[in-house]
Amino acid sequence: MTVADSRVEARLDQGLERLEIEVDAEQRRRLLQLVALLHKWNRAYNLTAVRSPEEMVARHLLDSAAVLPFVKGPSLLDVGAGPGFPGLVLAILRPELAVTLLDSNGKKVRFQRQAVMELGLTNVTPVQARVEAFEGSFDQVISRAFASLGDFVTFSLPLVASGGQWLAMKGPAVDGEMADVPESVVPVARHALEVPFEVGSRLLVVLERADAAPRP
Repeated sequence: MTVADSRVEARLDQGLERLEIEVDAEQRRRLLQLVALLHKWNRAYNLTAVRSPEEMVARHLLDSAAVLPFVKGPSLLDVGAGPGFPGLVLAILRPELAVTLLDSNGKKVRFQRQAVMELGLTNVTPVQARVEAFEGSFDQVISRAFASLGDFVTFSLPLVASGGQWLAMKGPAVDGEMADVPESVVPVARHALEVPFEVGSRLLVVLERADAAPRP
C-alpha cells in the first residue's frame, strides 16, 4: 500500500465515523475500489473536475453518504447521476435498495456500467436517457447536481410514485429556486448536511405531492 492509498483509506474511515455510518469489510472495499476506478477513468474521460483521490472521497463518497439517513426506498432513481453519485454510494451502503442511475451522457453511463460490473453490484441499473423521455415509478427520486429545483421536480414529476418523495441535494441558494416548483409539490423537510472535510454549506430538501403532505 502506498502513502497515498493510506491517506485515502484514512479519510474514508474518518469521514464515515463522523457521519456515524458503519460499514462491513466488503462495503469498505467497494467504496475504496470506486474511488480508485473513478480516478483511473477520470484521467482519460474527464468525468469530474475533482482530480485527487482524497478529494474524491470527500466531494463524492462522503457527500453522497451524508443523505443516507433520509433514503427509505425501496426504489431510488438518481436523476442526472453523472458518473454515479450519489446512487452508487447509496447502493453500496444499502444493499437492499434498488437504485436506478439516469444520465444522458454516454461516457458517464459507461463508467457507471463498468463500476457496477467491477464492484459486483446487483442492485444498480444504469440507464442512458434524458429524464423527460424516461418512464418508470420510484419511491424516491434524488438529484445532486442535475438542475434547478424547479426543473428537477418538473421533469421528474411523472416518475415519483404515489406517496413518494423528491430528495434535492442543494446549496444555500435553494430558497431562490422554490418559486419555480410546481404548485402540486411542496417542501416537507429541510436538513443541513454536515459533509466531513467540506467547508461549503449543503442542504437536503425533501418534497412531496401537496395532497400527500401532512396537514399543518
